[in-house]
Amino acid sequence: MSNQTPPQLRRGWTTGACATAAVKAGLRMLWGGDVPSTVGITLPKGETPVFALAFTAQGDGWAEVGIEKDAGDDPDVTHGALIKARVAASDGGVVFRAGDGVGTVTKAGLPIGVGEPAINPVPRAMMDEVVAEMASEYGRMPDVEITVSVENGAQIALKTWNPRLGIVGGLSILGTTGVVRPFSCAAWIASIHRGIDVARADGLTHVAGCTGATSERVVQEMLGLADHAMLDMGDFAGGLLKYLSRNPVDRITIGGGIGKITKLAQGARDLHSKRSQVDFTALNEWVEADISGANTALEAVTIAPELADRVAQEALRHVRLILKDAPVEPSIVVIDRAGKVLAKVGV
Repeated sequence: MSNQTPPQLRRGWTTGACATAAVKAGLRMLWGGDVPSTVGITLPKGETPVFALAFTAQGDGWAEVGIEKDAGDDPDVTHGALIKARVAASDGGVVFRAGDGVGTVTKAGLPIGVGEPAINPVPRAMMDEVVAEMASEYGRMPDVEITVSVENGAQIALKTWNPRLGIVGGLSILGTTGVVRPFSCAAWIASIHRGIDVARADGLTHVAGCTGATSERVVQEMLGLADHAMLDMGDFAGGLLKYLSRNPVDRITIGGGIGKITKLAQGARDLHSKRSQVDFTALNEWVEADISGANTALEAVTIAPELADRVAQEALRHVRLILKDAPVEPSIVVIDRAGKVLAKVGV
């Protein structure tokens, strides 16, 4: 047994923090004539990170700064992306624009209105504060047009939820604290919540949460659901269902492989292998055949095929427990690794 303490994971900074720092450095260039090598900002919880400038450009009445996003040890698809902000005079107040690689909102249900650049409220507030700070320092009016762009943002966005959420053309500029905490589940669960918000705002009556790409494909084809009705649940069944209990949609279908749905059937809400396991002793009580020697739930089903139906029924029961009295009718689809439907209930 090793008593070594695991190394502390390095945190990083959100796209919103990077954009805010770029705005501050850009205003120093535009109003002060300086081209700083670094720039520091204050985040909502008081942290004061310093960012190195990776790109600068300036022209008649404008300045632009780029900062390379460092997501720390988090597996963030935007890690290493160049976040740019161009500042110029506006006709009044702070105005936000979507540059190349930053998306535009096309569906209701998000915290930003339809037609607006996909720059979330906290990053907007951070940039507003920086504009006010710099305007006071340089004796200027806080009338600034901010155009945020992300190099290759449209391509990176294809790896995110943005297309399903109706954010077209690129990434969202995100962040509530300015800090990316390594391997945090919060961002994924927040994306699930936004997916539900968009589905509700669009009047959808049936959504589906699936554990992976195969189950998602099977469920979507089976039910004929639109792309934005498919919620990328992953392992976070509890996060999805608890939010649905407070923000109901008429119907929810949970789809997944036999292993993860078995864990849901046994009461787990987080289906990740590090946080929940199949209890084979308890599983053995659900069928007449002896499956206690099985190494996986899929192996157990090959020994006792009727197990799949029992798993689906028990999973449905636990889903209803999480939903409580919400007016949501759930259903379950269980598949094998090849995508063959092993059991379905309520569909």
